[in-house]
Amino acid sequence: MRLAALLLTFALSVLPLVARAEVALVMVEEHGCAWCARWNKEIGPIYPKTPEGQAAPLRREMIGAPPHDIEFSRGLHFTPTFVLVEDGKELGRIEGYPGEDFFWGLLKEMMERNGVALATGTPDETG
Repeated sequence: MRLAALLLTFALSVLPLVARAEVALVMVEEHGCAWCARWNKEIGPIYPKTPEGQAAPLRREMIGAPPHDIEFSRGLHFTPTFVLVEDGKELGRIEGYPGEDFFWGLLKEMMERNGVALATGTPDETG
């Protein structure tokens, strides 16, 4: 009886980790892109420390060489393009960088619309 309870406790603590979907924000960019550079300056340093960055870590890809492990819903034509991906499938995208204020609102709305839960708590400020 005690072994069964122990196994059940272990299974319940491990299953959420196994079943957790892999979510990422893919930034599709290109060399010389002024809007990519602006995003890198305004958002890049703080993104990993935000709830959005914790829920969907940033992954960078070049526009001319799209990754083979992601199923995009349509072609990539603009840089930067931010694609929210879960388990290799596109959930939504932001084409272009609309500026810091609009970017956060669009990203949060896209995450909420697709059921991506934002991380809670305070991320480590040291990096």
